[in-house]
Amino acid sequence: MRDTTSLLPLVVRDLRLEMEGRVLLDVPIARIQNRKRSVVLGPNGAGKTLFLKLCHGLVPPTAGSIEFTSPRSAAEIRRKQAMVFQKPVMLRRSVRANFTHALAMAGVGWSERRRIATETMAQFGLTALADVPARVLSGGEQQRLAIARAASLNPDLLFLDEPTSSLDPTASRQIEDMLEVLHERGVTLVLTTHDLGLARRFADVIFFFHGGRLVEENDAQTFFSSPQSAEAQAFLEHRLFW
Repeated sequence: MRDTTSLLPLVVRDLRLEMEGRVLLDVPIARIQNRKRSVVLGPNGAGKTLFLKLCHGLVPPTAGSIEFTSPRSAAEIRRKQAMVFQKPVMLRRSVRANFTHALAMAGVGWSERRRIATETMAQFGLTALADVPARVLSGGEQQRLAIARAASLNPDLLFLDEPTSSLDPTASRQIEDMLEVLHERGVTLVLTTHDLGLARRFADVIFFFHGGRLVEENDAQTFFSSPQSAEAQAFLEHRLFW
């Protein structure tokens, strides 16, 4: 099992993102804990994806801090995390080449990246698709490839934006199984979802957003049994739409 104690927790304090005078995200404090499965919930436009992008370093905040406990350099911290987007980014090349290109960009040598690609495709049921152009895969296959490609980089922390969105039940179950494998491997997972069933099955910790603000952070059992905010209660009762 990997040791991620030197990288996590990730602590967010007084985080704000403003654009043209409008506050898009406001997070007084949040803590992403080592090896905990965190699910970010909230209605459309609540700020869930922005939260992931800020934590991953894709968007600079207007104010506040995003701090790892790791003594590693900023470059090393970037290499130990990855993000999978709601619409997977597929390179114009085969499934196998999507792996080897990503590994090459990470500085992995030729023979090693061939080995890692082969082993990762076998682990996640992609071997038969190895020579297929990635952009002709189905939505579920592309999502599996995107997650497996990120996993091949051996991250300590993986952000996933709506990983089962628009997928049929079988494809969604395959994604959940992949995430469980990564969790057992020791990867810390943070994902957004609208699927309350997935959140109930998967989450250790819930971050609930509404109107661009982190309203509640709680362990999943407490959140679903006795949410602490009126907004979360309304959301769970399907009465909160924006």
